[in-house]
Amino acid sequence: MTSEPAVIKCVIWDIDNTLLHGVYLESGERPPEADPQLVAVLHELAGRGILNALASRNPPAAADYVQKLTGADFAAIECGWGSKADAVGRIAAGLSLAPDALAFVDDDMIERAEVAAAFPDVLVLTPEDAAEAPDWPQFSPAVITAEARRRGQMYAERRRRQAEAAAFGGSRDEFVRHVGTRVTIAPAEPADLPRLHELSVRTHQLNSAGEPVSQDELARHLAAPGDAVVQVTLADDFGDDGLVGAAISTGNDGSRGSVESVPAMIVVTVPLIMMSCRALGRGALDALLAWLCRAAVASGAAELQIPCLVSERNVPMRLALAAAGLRAEPGSLAADGRATFSRSLTGELPALPDWVSAG
Repeated sequence: MTSEPAVIKCVIWDIDNTLLHGVYLESGERPPEADPQLVAVLHELAGRGILNALASRNPPAAADYVQKLTGADFAAIECGWGSKADAVGRIAAGLSLAPDALAFVDDDMIERAEVAAAFPDVLVLTPEDAAEAPDWPQFSPAVITAEARRRGQMYAERRRRQAEAAAFGGSRDEFVRHVGTRVTIAPAEPADLPRLHELSVRTHQLNSAGEPVSQDELARHLAAPGDAVVQVTLADDFGDDGLVGAAISTGNDGSRGSVESVPAMIVVTVPLIMMSCRALGRGALDALLAWLCRAAVASGAAELQIPCLVSERNVPMRLALAAAGLRAEPGSLAADGRATFSRSLTGELPALPDWVSAG
């Protein structure tokens, strides 16, 4: 059976004879004009929540020129004289994206061949291919939310934040406070369901379930008396990232029911916790885990359990679970590839920073 093509999350564009009608360094005092067809494609994809990036054999001034000329927000920029494949690799790592989530557009056959050889899963395109890409299923996400339409802007803000972080002399926690980080944890509403579904589709490193969750399933959890669905929003002085995370929890005794119906030790289980990679390293996931521990205690629970898929891609999620005191028993890996991470809720709990608001 033929599988559906992976949805592209970022298009990496060349500059010369691709986004520009000509070669930047050979243009003299008057740089080339933009290719109107490809610039229209660039903005169309951005409106669908697909990121755009630049990888070009040019000085940084060329990227500045393209940004001003096109009015685009580029999530990552690699300008220099090294390998295009290396540039693509750095962009993928910097954006926490797998190769199959990337497309690469370049007019040069040798550059395309180099990237294709280094990253077979990257979708390599000519400029002529890219002009038709908006009609392809790989570039047509099923859900386009308000956060998706602002994704390019948010990643541009992320680049500026990372640049300031690199120049900051203090610790990560000090930097999070320095930039006015604000995390809000609140009950999810029906209007949040499209974004929650989109988040479950897009996030892999920070998704305990390791798979998408449909809007119908999310709605069932939202309506179930024994379940709680919370959403996490994130903002700081650089910008507002909107809804970046969520968790589903249920109190149970090994079957499933409301916490009030359990006569013995109450165990709160979190079948799903997910967070956008934009929030990685900014305290939002740690805050959510701390809040889950404290909310479970408030419900009368003695233990918190989080089943989590164990894979190479979700190492950041498992590191966060460990930092919050959750451990998986040795040999507890189930046939479906999941292990249950748990912790007792007696004793000292993870701290909830004062820049977190919880409703």
